[in-house]
Amino acid sequence: MDVLLTNLYAIFTAQILDIGGTKFSIATISSLLGLIVLAFFVSRIISEIIRRSLLTKLRINRGLQEAITVFIKYLLITLSSVIILQTAGIDLSSLAVIAGVVGIGIGFGLQNIASNFISGLVLLFEQTIKVGDYVEIGELKGTIEKISIRSTIIRTEDDLFVIVPNQRFIENNTVNWSYAGHTCRIHIPVSVAYDTDLLVLTEALLTSARHEPRVLSNPPPEVWFLAFGRESLEFELLVWIDDPDANEPIRSSINFRIAYEFRSRGIRIPFPTREIILHNPEAMRQIIAPPNPEEDRDQQLQNTKQKNSVLSPASNEISTKSLRDLLRKISYFERCTELELFALIARGYRKHFDISEIICRENDPSEEFYIILSGVVEIFSEKNNQAIATLSEGEFFGEISLLIGMPRTATVRALTVDTVLFVVERQQLQKLLSEHKELGEQIALKLSERQQVLISLGLLNEEELQRSQYAALSWVRDRLNNIFGINLGKNP
Repeated sequence: MDVLLTNLYAIFTAQILDIGGTKFSIATISSLLGLIVLAFFVSRIISEIIRRSLLTKLRINRGLQEAITVFIKYLLITLSSVIILQTAGIDLSSLAVIAGVVGIGIGFGLQNIASNFISGLVLLFEQTIKVGDYVEIGELKGTIEKISIRSTIIRTEDDLFVIVPNQRFIENNTVNWSYAGHTCRIHIPVSVAYDTDLLVLTEALLTSARHEPRVLSNPPPEVWFLAFGRESLEFELLVWIDDPDANEPIRSSINFRIAYEFRSRGIRIPFPTREIILHNPEAMRQIIAPPNPEEDRDQQLQNTKQKNSVLSPASNEISTKSLRDLLRKISYFERCTELELFALIARGYRKHFDISEIICRENDPSEEFYIILSGVVEIFSEKNNQAIATLSEGEFFGEISLLIGMPRTATVRALTVDTVLFVVERQQLQKLLSEHKELGEQIALKLSERQQVLISLGLLNEEELQRSQYAALSWVRDRLNNIFGINLGKNP
């Protein structure tokens, strides 16, 4: 046994390699490799500690954190390996020639690995894609979980982890949905029958988008008319989102809402059709079903009932309450063309309120302007427990808060069973007023009549009103011109 151990010791300590005058045995080489492996794990632990304790506290974005962590890890590995080799007595300059020869061999034999290695360095330092970005490369979509030197790990929407060589990101076109911000626009194609009312369709699509809470209101959703198809009209609903990872779930939710809106409004999605021409239909009818006078009479009665039901007031109730008719009942929209109504619907939307339902509350943030399409509303002060005004069809409210940039000065509630309002958000009000200056003039006139409101808010004083009967109107016009740039007429 002693002889065996002696022989093994002699084998492991025998000098088998001479590098730059330094002789190495199997034991020495094993200890060097062990130290290098240990340095690798220690460098990895140190880089992770730096990321969690320092980089996270500095609130650096996730992608930059991963890039700095990888850089620190490989820097520590390189430095520790150089220190270990030099401590062992190896002159690194003597390895330059050997490394060059070996490098040429590796370059030819391991071209893909070398290419992925260089691609990984490019991705880490250029930061065109980062950890946490939602990307699309070919048919693969997902969130980047890790970028290493050789490959990148992508987590798909099915929670699968795909290892992608870094070279693919350099050689192929990659869509980075999260690059330079986290907002992106998604396109939802829609096909409808040729006899569809395009104004009703536009409202249905925009309503579907606005009812989805994950869709951004600014930039607003849009409807594009793409083409006249062979069997249908082709449209596209475009919406903006700030969560690219939820692209497909949001698309699915909007499709559900579109299907519901289409069904409730009677909008048809056409099926492919084929036309069959019968040269002798009477003969075909007699062969299939001989004539029966009683059945013909019943069929005629049934057709008459169907026609009467189509023309009944109950079915026409939907058309009489269409947004087109409601808007045209308002004086400053009554002369709008169909194209102007399309633009108008893109600026706002209708909203229904039941009796006694609160529309907006005192001291709430002011983000909307309201036009009453049908019904009656009451404006009252909760602070003073006093009714201020009652407004009906064609009148508007919410303009004071938007003009002065303050919270709501009063509470508004519906007084009728089905109160319908046209709601315009702050971002769209400028476009609406620039397209319909008569509405801006109406706002200026109505608001100038509420002189006591302007005085109570400190916007005007009684001396100004005594000097000029147009003081209130002048202030409102100037305010509208400054905020919205709509260039209303000047006072005499």
